[in-house]
Amino acid sequence: ARLRLSHYLLDNMPDSDVIYLNDLIIRNTKIKFLRKDYVFPMITRLVVFRELPELSRQYVMRLIFVTRPVTHVMLATWIPQPEPGRDQTELAIEHRTASNTLLDMSLFQEIHDARGNVAISLCETFRENLKIAILGGGQPWTMSATLDPDPHQRDIEFLDKYGMDRWESVLQFLAAPTRGQNKISSDAMRTLLHAGLIEEGASSSSSSSSTSEETAGMRITSQGFQFLLLDTSSQVWYFILKYLETVTERGLSLVKCLTFLFKLSFSILGKDYSMEGMDNDMLTFLQHLREFGLVYLRKRSSGRFYPTRLAVNICAGQNKGIMDTNKQGNLVIETNFSVYAYTASELQVSLLDVFCEIENRFPNLTVSIITRGSVRNALVKGINAEQIISFLRQHCHPQMFKQTPVVPRTVGDQIKLWELERERLEYNEGVLYKDFMSLHDFNLLSNFADSKGVLVFSDERSRTMVVTKKGHPLIKSFWKEAQPK
Repeated sequence: ARLRLSHYLLDNMPDSDVIYLNDLIIRNTKIKFLRKDYVFPMITRLVVFRELPELSRQYVMRLIFVTRPVTHVMLATWIPQPEPGRDQTELAIEHRTASNTLLDMSLFQEIHDARGNVAISLCETFRENLKIAILGGGQPWTMSATLDPDPHQRDIEFLDKYGMDRWESVLQFLAAPTRGQNKISSDAMRTLLHAGLIEEGASSSSSSSSTSEETAGMRITSQGFQFLLLDTSSQVWYFILKYLETVTERGLSLVKCLTFLFKLSFSILGKDYSMEGMDNDMLTFLQHLREFGLVYLRKRSSGRFYPTRLAVNICAGQNKGIMDTNKQGNLVIETNFSVYAYTASELQVSLLDVFCEIENRFPNLTVSIITRGSVRNALVKGINAEQIISFLRQHCHPQMFKQTPVVPRTVGDQIKLWELERERLEYNEGVLYKDFMSLHDFNLLSNFADSKGVLVFSDERSRTMVVTKKGHPLIKSFWKEAQPK
């Protein structure tokens, strides 16, 4: 029950950015924060405990009222009886995974008994707070204060539209940062830059600090295009993760911000919550979440806010709910490289504009064409051919799936060929040797370099040769030894 990003991020981003909820705490905030987070019993039960593997949760529940350490042998006896025909090796792997997960998160502590045997004990802080969460007690949440009926009550349909409109404005800016109408807050822009989803290209010629001129040199990166291919839930999770990496620079508390996010993930969609008791830092954080579309806040003085579906589903693991409801593809691709997008979404048009030339716009139809120039422009931005083809395949109209392959072979193959055009030359650093006094010296050095596998280029007529940069010290040493003493 873990929240996993798409394989695009798994394959193309650093290991430290492969995020599960457990890894968010372990890799990105240190173990001491995890133990600090256990002070909040509801967060412990509803977030940390829920995200554990099924067998890990069973171990925790069996140990919650057991104060004495138990051995690994005893722990293994708690594995459910295998189904007929199931390999015992699978059970052993499942047990090892469940145990290691709890050990990595410091929920399990290894203790040596009097005989030197290793036994397992549940973290005392976690145990006590989980008891409170299950049996009742603890302090109420900050946002649980009673509110009078809202005269401006917002329904779920409004919140869904509001949240997606706000979020799509961020995605529209990401797809086309230089368009003046796609303005976003400086906090969102800062997070996109920090995440490496956009980058600053050529600087604007003007020294003005207006938003349009600040974004004039920005462009989407290859990782940014991969980000756009993800489902909405994974996009929001990754974006918020990168935002949390910058909260300390903004003067906010990481523990408070993450705790508040966890609380939001268990709020009720369509219900308003109180802002009473929030300090200035949390009000600032709430305003940032409003800019990203995670909460609806009519105005600060109202004293209430509504979580949107983006916030409710942010930490929901496999049960994250439906965020991309009724989203069907809308692209019709022809063998003559024409692409018809039956949509009025500015975001979809902006994405097409990354690698297509827009020819005509109608109220619910955009006509574009894939050209060598448009594909090369995308390749220059770091987007590869496979990503373009994958995008076309994911957003094809249902009628397109009746043919094989879904994207016409002529289109897919030509996009790959245009990419190969940029790979005709391979650049390597080397060292040039020239002005040899005799042909004998040239052949001596050239043959030695060739025998060592460091020769890149050799021309006997001009008596010039190029060796690899790593091979230069070896050639230099050989030449000194070959000189008469």
